[in-house]
Amino acid sequence: MRILRAEGRTAAPWSNGGGVTREVAVHPPGAGWDTFAWRVSLADVTRDGPYSPLPGVRRILTVVDGAGLELTVDGATRLLPDRCRPFAFPGGADTGSRLLGGPVVNLNVMLREGWADAAVEMVRGRRVVEPVRRPAGGADGPEAVLVVAVEGPARLRTGGRPAARLARFDAALLAGPDAAPAELRTDGTAAVIALSAADPARPAG
Repeated sequence: MRILRAEGRTAAPWSNGGGVTREVAVHPPGAGWDTFAWRVSLADVTRDGPYSPLPGVRRILTVVDGAGLELTVDGATRLLPDRCRPFAFPGGADTGSRLLGGPVVNLNVMLREGWADAAVEMVRGRRVVEPVRRPAGGADGPEAVLVVAVEGPARLRTGGRPAARLARFDAALLAGPDAAPAELRTDGTAAVIALSAADPARPAG
């Protein structure tokens, strides 16, 4: 289990000036926009505006702070007035957003089509987080679970070790063949993101 603290994350401004994004984790490690298989980030959205098109990328967006968003995806309007409700849509779609009541923070999961997949679950209270295991004979590539404390602090314990404490927006990455189940306890809400990726050396398709 690797702890990824919110403190010190670099804020990268959006090209349209509508907010900033902070990367939580990416695969392969250090990958850029053109080479990631999956990417998880937190974005501060401060004004209405369009989203940058990302052809070949599937997005899962979850509002984790603020009054919510109205998204327009290829002409279809979707209200996201409640926090902690994941919404998936194609990154290549013509997408714009309108703030419903001031700035918001979004948890963004981006998945390169043909390279990666993910499931996002919002957890309250207690939960045992099982590492993702690739079935025998499955494709090569890493499996991982990323836990992000999005409303209030959380604690994660593996085996008999002391619990790791996560402040708000801290994260923990459980990955590798020896990853053990972890007991998650939250005082609010945590996002549990199960991630899988194919061999990053293969071409996208």
